[in-house]
Amino acid sequence: MSNCIFCKIVAGTIPATKLYEDDDVLAFMDIGPIVKGHVLVIPKTHTETIGQTPPETLAKVIAVVRRMARAQQAGLGADGINIHQSNGAAAGQVVPHIHFHVIPRFKHDGHHWNWTAQSYADPSEVAALADRIKAALD
Repeated sequence: MSNCIFCKIVAGTIPATKLYEDDDVLAFMDIGPIVKGHVLVIPKTHTETIGQTPPETLAKVIAVVRRMARAQQAGLGADGINIHQSNGAAAGQVVPHIHFHVIPRFKHDGHHWNWTAQSYADPSEVAALADRIKAALD
C-alpha cells in the first residue's frame, strides 16, 4: 500500500534500523520506544488487522516475535517482555498495517500498564457474551 509507513520501510523508501528480515517478515527498532530496545515485527505483505492476516503469515510473524523476545532477554538483560498488538482505531492501532510490539521490560523501567479491570453484572452476562463469541468462531 503506497501510503503505509510500514510498507515504505519494507520497500526501503523510509529508513529503519532492521534487526531481522526474511522473505515474509521484518523486525526493526521502534523510533518512539516505550522502553529502550522496543522492537516492531511486521509481515512484509500489507494487511491491516489480525483477522485479515492469513494464519500462515501470522505463524511466521509470531516465530520472529519469539526470536526478538529471546534476544532482548539475552542481549539486553530484560527481566520480562510485553508483547502488544492492537486491531483498529478503537483499540489504539495508529498504523493500519498489522504489527507486534516486542517491549523489553526491566524491574525499574518506570513504565506501568494502566489496566483497569471491569466486572460482569452477573454470570448470565458472561455466558451470553461467550455464546455470541462462540457462534462467530470460524
